[in-house]
Formats: sequence, structure tokens, C-alpha cells
Amino acid sequence: MNKKLAFVFAFLVMMMQGFSQQILSLRDQAKLTDEILTDRFTNLLPVLMEREGIDMWVIISREYNEDPILKTMLPAEWLSARRRTILVFYHDSTKKINEQLAIARYNVGNQIKASWDMKKFPDQWDALMDIINTRNPNKIALNYSADFAHADGLTFTEQRIFFKKLSQKFQPRIVSSEKLGIGWLETRTEREMQLYPQLVQITHQIIAEGFSEKTIMPGVTTTNDLVWWFRQKIRNLGLDTWFHPSVEIQRNDETSFDHLTAFTNNDKEIIQTGDLLHVDIGISYLRLNTDVQEHAYVLQPGETMAPIALQKAFANGNRLQDILTSHFLLHKTGNEILSSSLAQAKEEGIIASIYTHPIGYHGHAAGPTIGMWDQQNGVPGSGDFPLHYNTAYSIELNAATEIPTWKKSIRMMLEEDGFYTEKGFRFIGGRQKELLLIPRQSSTIGN
Repeated sequence: MNKKLAFVFAFLVMMMQGFSQQILSLRDQAKLTDEILTDRFTNLLPVLMEREGIDMWVIISREYNEDPILKTMLPAEWLSARRRTILVFYHDSTKKINEQLAIARYNVGNQIKASWDMKKFPDQWDALMDIINTRNPNKIALNYSADFAHADGLTFTEQRIFFKKLSQKFQPRIVSSEKLGIGWLETRTEREMQLYPQLVQITHQIIAEGFSEKTIMPGVTTTNDLVWWFRQKIRNLGLDTWFHPSVEIQRNDETSFDHLTAFTNNDKEIIQTGDLLHVDIGISYLRLNTDVQEHAYVLQPGETMAPIALQKAFANGNRLQDILTSHFLLHKTGNEILSSSLAQAKEEGIIASIYTHPIGYHGHAAGPTIGMWDQQNGVPGSGDFPLHYNTAYSIELNAATEIPTWKKSIRMMLEEDGFYTEKGFRFIGGRQKELLLIPRQSSTIGN
């Protein structure tokens, strides 16, 4: 089968499965990944280094114990570091010099050039020290951080050897790469943002199929059945997930909401009519991640829509999303955004809990944390980090609403991925605006 026919066949299969987005072959994914990396090294990294006032960034990692940042810099065909991998990025803003060097036996992809003369420097560390000595940087950034695990990838052993080899002249010039590393991880390029909506739309389509009569038979299907359906569906599409999905039920019974147990699956929990269902899933594709939570209602006999009280509860969740994202302002910290958003929600009579996080190369990604479910007064460290343009977030939160007929309060737990730029905030692939219904209601069939 030639390439054109293979593409048509794959497209038709996805359309039959209800998918409108093409999922690339592994080979095409690799090609695209490397193109994005080249763009980021050429156009983004020098800007970030200049912004943070760092002229040399040294990343050191060993095979199978990879630095989280280094893993985002490896070419698509590299699934791990090789032996000890050392990368050096040098930026001289005056001379407009940008170098991407590898103290390695071979190039690291197309962009990072091997710069180890093994005849002259049999010891890899000596080759690194020669590069430092000849460039004479003012600041040498290493990956260590108290607040962000993403930027704390330099191991104790590698740090110890590095300082033992480094001359006393340069030791006072060592600084943390925290802000630079987070900038690298959190900043989404124009090319990436052409792709991200497709990831979110795929995630929405998976949820829509899972939360439908195609998958759920009330009185038979359990929450754990549905969890594994989601997991298998994601894998069958040639994708992966960065966490095990979860499916939860809120219903008209005596059970009160508890966040600690809300995401605990019970394989004996049988889905019934009248249930409010919740799912939390995220896919990994093209090195980017999604994180989405949505709700569905299982219609009872004779019903053609969800109860009004549940519809109003869902609208409260949407309103809380709007409140939170309206407080996204450049350089405001996550804690400041959290505080002002909760204050406005309280003024509007919404019982709110906000636990929003950055998303991108990691699911729980680098950048400002905007609350945690058990830290609604602010998050020390990561919550003090400021908001930057061209960064993505999972708008994760819940709004509590009293349901009179159920004689209790329920939580609309929503999560949708969004993007913040100079133009403001937008949802990357839209967001759920009303409850999904099981079964779907057809306009051609009436009572």
C-alpha cells in the first residue's frame, strides 16, 4: 500500500470510529517532533537565555536517570540519554553567538553538535571544562531547584564531580537554571499551538464516545469497566496516557462528597440511571499532554434532559472557569490569581475550590501553581511563580451546588486546557458547556 492510500485508509478508519483528527504515524510524529525542537533551539532558547541573563546552561544526565528537561531536548529517535549525556548551550548577546554543544561522541539530533575531541580530552569532564574555559561565561546555570522538580534534575553525584572539576574561578558564577528551565518547559511555540487544539479535540472525542450508549449499559457497566475502556481506547488509537483515568459517580443517595475518595475507583460501582458521571483523563501525543475532566448524566426512563438543578450546577462550574481565567494577568503569581479568583467567586455566591496547574511537556507541568485542592490559601514556592505569555494551563476546579431533591451538595469537577497570550486567555480546544446525556437524544425521535 503506497503512502497516499495508507493515509486515506487511516483517515477512513478514524472517521468510522468517530474521530475527525488524523493521528500521525510514529515516523511522521518523529519528523514533526524534531522540526519543533529545531525551531525551539533556534528561536526560543536564545530569547529565554537573554531574558534570564544566563550565557551558559549546562545539563548533565545519565542513561535511564534522565533530567526532566533533558528528556524534552532529545531527538525523537533517542528514547533516553546515552551513557553520560552533557549538553551546553552558550549565548553571547553582544556577538550574537548561539551554540548548542554536546560533550558526546556523536551529535544529539540535527541541532546539537558533538564537541568532544576524545584524542585531546580522553576524559569527558575535561572536555566540558575546556568549553567553559574558552567561552568564559559570566553565569553558568545548572538544573537545581527547591520548588520545581522539573528543574531539579542534576543528581548529587554529577554535581559533586562537576564542582570537583570546575576551577575556583568559575565556582562563584554558578546559578540555578530554575527560571530558564521553567521558561523552556512552559513556553509554547506557534508551531506547537497549531497542534495542541488537535490533542484537546481528540481527548474530547474519546470522552464523548466513552460517555455514550455505545459504551455504557446502565445496570451492567461498572465505573472500572469504563476506566479500562478509556485506557484501552487511548492505546488503540496509537496514543498514550500520562495517568490512569478515573470515573466517579455522584447520585441521589446519602453519600457526601469527599475529595480524598472522589477519585478512587470501585469496580463494584455499577452505573445506574439518574447518575451524574465524572471522568478525568489525559493523553500524551507529540510530547504534549492534555488533562480534561467532564460530566455526563444518565437519563432515567421518561427523561429527555438532565434535571434543571444539575444544569444550574454545571453553569456554576462554567462561571467559575470564567472568573478564574479573567484574573490571568501578566506577572501575577499563581497565589495572587488564586486569592482574587476565590474572592470574586465568594462575592457571586459560588462555593469554589481551585487547583489549576500548567500543562505542556508534563501533565502537572512547570510554571505557576494556582491552588491545590488541599491548599486553598496559596501554595508556597511554585504558587509564587509569575504568569508569562504563551503558556498553557489545565483550568481545574470545582463548584459546589445544593441539589434540593437529592438533599445534599454536589461538585461539578471541571478541567479544560487553555492558553494565555498577549491577547488574553482562551480554551485551546473549547470546553464542555452542558452535560453529556446518556443515551444521546435524537431530534427525529420523540415521545
